[in-house]
Amino acid sequence: MDYSINFPNLGIYLKHVGKNIMVGNFAIAYYGIVIALGMMLGLLVCTKRAKETGQSEDDYVDLVIGGLICGVIGARIYYVIFAWDYYKDDILSVFNIRQGGLAIYGGIIGGVLALCVIGKMKKIPAWRVLDTIAMGVPVGQIIGRWGNFFNREAFGKYTNNLFAMQLPVSAVRQNEITEEMWQHAVTVDGVQYIQVHPTFLYEGMWNAGLLLFLFLVRNKTKFEGELFLLYVAGYGLGRFWIESLRTDQLLLPGTHIPVSMVVSAVSVVVSVTWIVCGRRRAGKKPQAA
Repeated sequence: MDYSINFPNLGIYLKHVGKNIMVGNFAIAYYGIVIALGMMLGLLVCTKRAKETGQSEDDYVDLVIGGLICGVIGARIYYVIFAWDYYKDDILSVFNIRQGGLAIYGGIIGGVLALCVIGKMKKIPAWRVLDTIAMGVPVGQIIGRWGNFFNREAFGKYTNNLFAMQLPVSAVRQNEITEEMWQHAVTVDGVQYIQVHPTFLYEGMWNAGLLLFLFLVRNKTKFEGELFLLYVAGYGLGRFWIESLRTDQLLLPGTHIPVSMVVSAVSVVVSVTWIVCGRRRAGKKPQAA
């Protein structure tokens, strides 16, 4: 297998991008390293936000760690459910996440449920918890998406735009190569490449913009939960577009409808409606004398 990754229209040619590092005889996947790094940085942002809002940093260490554990479990369960045909003949592969197979919406659902339960145990209102972690989530996503880069996965359709990425045919799953990609495949120095949208990069850039927006409005919200709802709406809007470009979409059973596009659309509509209603209710509250 060839390990190069190229961005020809940017003039970037990476001759060897490995998938793991060896520690003795044990291989540690870059995917796992990147995900762990994203989690740690996300935790740091959450605890800083807790301190800014007069809450206990220790409480949020417990909350975020619990949320992360359940988030990973939720991300894997969600992925396996909608990619069951891939796992049904090898059940043990369900437990091997080093090669990828985590769905972010499953992670958000699992993490939010855990945060609400742990927050209730600590007598912290659920919306306050979610607002506090709202900026930590996109930080983790920005870093974590680079795991897809190392795994050569979660890419999009053929493109020749400025950010077009070339991947060796031998390094990707063959079922994710579309007819259009084959038609535009190129051979360089004896290596055959497909050229695709680097959707991991698009999502990272989108989340960076979303993070900046959340930072600017973090102290201007009108009700508890608004900051988190802004994250959900903003992420859903970007994910709906990005998901439309991908070739490895998880589909609703018996249809050709991408699950993430449905979840994104619903999350945007629900969040925006909730924000509008919440701000109206907040505006009607009598002002303190």
